[in-house]
Amino acid sequence: MEFSTPLDSATLIKRYKRFLADVTLQDGSETTLHCPNTGAMTGCAGVGWRVWYSTSDNPKRKYPCTWEWVESDRGDRIMVNTARANGLAEEAIRAKLLPILSSYDVIKREVKYGAENSRIDLLLQGADGIDCYVEVKNVTLLGQDGQGYFPDTVTTRGQKHLRELMTMVQAGQRAAILFIVPHTGIQRVAPAVHIDEDYARLCHQAQQAGVQFYAVGCDMDPQSVKPVTTLPVLIPDVAEK
Repeated sequence: MEFSTPLDSATLIKRYKRFLADVTLQDGSETTLHCPNTGAMTGCAGVGWRVWYSTSDNPKRKYPCTWEWVESDRGDRIMVNTARANGLAEEAIRAKLLPILSSYDVIKREVKYGAENSRIDLLLQGADGIDCYVEVKNVTLLGQDGQGYFPDTVTTRGQKHLRELMTMVQAGQRAAILFIVPHTGIQRVAPAVHIDEDYARLCHQAQQAGVQFYAVGCDMDPQSVKPVTTLPVLIPDVAEK
């Protein structure tokens, strides 16, 4: 995924009000970036870290600059623009990083489905008539020794998606969770039992029901962000309450 123009860099002062981040530019002046991330961004917004941002030429935007990724104090590169996750997932599938998902002829985005009024991130369709429903999750929460976790806060929406995917499998279709991991320090992924035990429990139930789990690691530079490798996913067996 190429950026329309190479990104510029700045130094993070603070992120606040969820969608805003103040930075110091290379000339010493300060400006405010749009932060396209509604999550907690734990471990992704250290004061003094180097951020990379794109600039829109839309004159109607109040904040024309968008925070894209950040370099942590330990050198990890982390994409914070979650709006790019679905595109990275589609790129990974088309590049055949996940051969099991690469045999479909058609990829559709944001298709309505399910009993709980959901939209699937990617709907894969092929000649055999068995569709594959792919829910994409962006993973940037780093634990110890390269362990990545999802979610970084309690997600009732994510729980709903797991229920919907299990229903699709029961109806004879395929379903998958695809963790997009734009964090160069993360080497493997697991549900965050310590943050959302219900989500982790549903992940295990979904896996037992036939929902598949995959993860793709990404890398980035000022010119682009791209999926580069598959990562292992471990789904723990979380006991019922």
